[in-house]
Amino acid sequence: MKHDGELHTLTGAYALHALTPSEHEVFAEHLDDCPSCRQEVSEFSATAARLASAATLPPPARMKDAVLHGIDSVRQLPPLLPAAGRPPMTFTAILRRKAITLAIAASIAAAAVLGGVTVRQNRLAEEARQLAQASERRLQDVSSVVAASDARTVRGRTTAGATTSVVSSKSRNRAVFIGAGLPDPGAGRTYQLWFDDHGAMRPAGLLTQDGATLMEGGLQGASGVGLTVEPAGGSARPTTRPLTLLALPN
Repeated sequence: MKHDGELHTLTGAYALHALTPSEHEVFAEHLDDCPSCRQEVSEFSATAARLASAATLPPPARMKDAVLHGIDSVRQLPPLLPAAGRPPMTFTAILRRKAITLAIAASIAAAAVLGGVTVRQNRLAEEARQLAQASERRLQDVSSVVAASDARTVRGRTTAGATTSVVSSKSRNRAVFIGAGLPDPGAGRTYQLWFDDHGAMRPAGLLTQDGATLMEGGLQGASGVGLTVEPAGGSARPTTRPLTLLALPN
């Protein structure tokens, strides 16, 4: 178990249910006296839930009739039951199963809108699988950084008041940016992340909405993380003043 001074680094692992029973018990007691960790756990939990539902689409009005019409031609998957002696499904496995289920539902809804459930079934099923796999990879990548034993978190706010956090792991050589309350950047504009390599800004990916984003590129050489508003598609160099600039832990 970590020393008291290191308990603050366990927020991500706690939110993802990745702690051992003894660690979970000690950290749960720590939460009672640490408002900043409670806020961070809440943010991580909300992000995990958002990742799990990333593939959802609102069902159209004709979806029920279309699904009932094509249900006999859809092969059902067997239930995912743990084998004898195998431990229960992990938090990540539960999110993965949910993402796959929601992606398949989204493909059926899209087919209903186009009026061709049976004809387009195979193509949409493949697209659904690809979407689910992409969601799973994003979840795994974010989780590996957030739950890393050496994960460190810095927090701040943008000039507009949105809350921002960066979780970094030197052992993983990656960082995750978490935003909440970011307003719409406007038509033809997008949020862009940057690594601050001691004064030289390096592109690190685009943001389309609140939530957790795995930053592109490694931590090596970076002293901070910045966020700007750029033209759609991003820029090679910042064209506006940073909305926030967070210093990474040494």
